[in-house]
Amino acid sequence: MNMYVSNLGFRVSDEDLHALFAAFGEVTSAKVVTDRITGKSRGFGFVEMPQAAEAEQAISKLSGREIEGRAISVSIAKPRSESGGGRGFSGGRNNSRW
Repeated sequence: MNMYVSNLGFRVSDEDLHALFAAFGEVTSAKVVTDRITGKSRGFGFVEMPQAAEAEQAISKLSGREIEGRAISVSIAKPRSESGGGRGFSGGRNNSRW
């Protein structure tokens, strides 16, 4: 089960995130998302646990828990949209005045 973890302190590492969730069972992956340019944490990450029951327990026990002075939020991750998101611009020339 993939989980989305938000409101992380900016010093939380992948290893910290892994250890936090490992208390509830096997962790397949734990990744804090970082800025591509600066390499600094963006304050959120993703954790994957193969056992749904363990993941659900982690969600219920960790959501709202204070880590580095911040109450984290843990939820089931939503799949990424295949459309690519963005603002609907095609990347071509925009002929409108606004």
